Amino acid sequence: MLEQQADNITDPSGGANQRRVRDYNERLVLSLVRRHGSLAKSDIARRSGLSAQTVSVIMRSLERDGLLLRGQPQRGKVGQPSIPMRLDPDGVFSIGMKIGRRSADLILIDFLGQERMSISKTFAYPTPVDLITFGKTGIEELSKGLSTDERKRIAGIGVSMPFDLWSWAEKIEAPEEEMNAWREYNFQSELAAETNLPVLVQNDATSACGAELVFGRGTELTDFVYFFIGTFIGGGVVLNHSVYSGRTGNAGAFGPMPIMGSDGRATTLIDHASVFTLEMQLREQGVDLSPLWREPEEWNCLGQVLDDWITNTARHLAVAVVSSCSIIDFEAAVVDGAFPPDIRKRIVEAIRLEVSKLDTRGIGEPPVLEGMVGRGARALGGASLPLFSRYLLDQSVLFKANA
Repeated sequence: MLEQQADNITDPSGGANQRRVRDYNERLVLSLVRRHGSLAKSDIARRSGLSAQTVSVIMRSLERDGLLLRGQPQRGKVGQPSIPMRLDPDGVFSIGMKIGRRSADLILIDFLGQERMSISKTFAYPTPVDLITFGKTGIEELSKGLSTDERKRIAGIGVSMPFDLWSWAEKIEAPEEEMNAWREYNFQSELAAETNLPVLVQNDATSACGAELVFGRGTELTDFVYFFIGTFIGGGVVLNHSVYSGRTGNAGAFGPMPIMGSDGRATTLIDHASVFTLEMQLREQGVDLSPLWREPEEWNCLGQVLDDWITNTARHLAVAVVSSCSIIDFEAAVVDGAFPPDIRKRIVEAIRLEVSKLDTRGIGEPPVLEGMVGRGARALGGASLPLFSRYLLDQSVLFKANA
């Protein structure tokens, strides 16, 4: 089934159809419509700086390609009634694959970023061959709910995964020789070969930050520092409405940030504000770990161990927040993670309390906000990669276009 789609979507230089890579002006129009929900031709011309005639030609082309839908004519003004246009949810689909150290997720989204279907898998540790199999069979399962025409509209697969997975073998108690298989394994090309779909890869925490930028707090904040608490903590940096990835793509890799331990010795944030520390504490007490990955809504049954972990996590994250804001004058710190919303709320409230205890003279007390996307941020961020690669513009452009 997937093999039959290849000729329709993998050649970005193909003819004038909805599957080719759109040029800049078409991307600008689509991005403006996506950001505002719906826009009439005159509004797009004003916000984009394009002529009304150019906008008309572009909108007719996008409507013909099945990417835009016409709304009801809006009357009441002088001249012809304006017709708002909006994205067709079924115009494009995309698949996101999150690879974590304990679990993997696949998600199918439409052109609006709405989840259509998802599949999850848990494991003791990730191996490339198993995840290729999960990706291939899972994507076939996700595609079953689409019509033949809709399958041709899958833009690609965005993979969200930690870099250098093999370097964490000891901490997650995985066999070193099996984790070393990741060193020479080109997951991107292997998955593309198995599915005949274009594949893009991004760091998992950066993907989560991108999802928060596009679908969460990014609509209200210009600059923010982002923390995502997964098996290991990571994050991202947003500057001027755009994810800043840095020279090597590791900007916002907060795990190695130096933190002073309770014994006065230097340690790292990853050792104090990661879910794996909670996992170790639960294992020491003989507690079932399955709620952490299989049924995350059951976290509240973890009792005092959970309470202590939240307190410790908040204390160290408060230092990380203030340290970050002392370097860049962020509007806020945004905290999210692979846990239920009520746990996120407790962590954020605890961080705010701990921040209030620190000396913030010279920078002011930075606001700490809950993320809006949740535990699926990494998969959603991955799924958005093919959409931006082929159809949309970077978020920063939208705010510069008189949006």
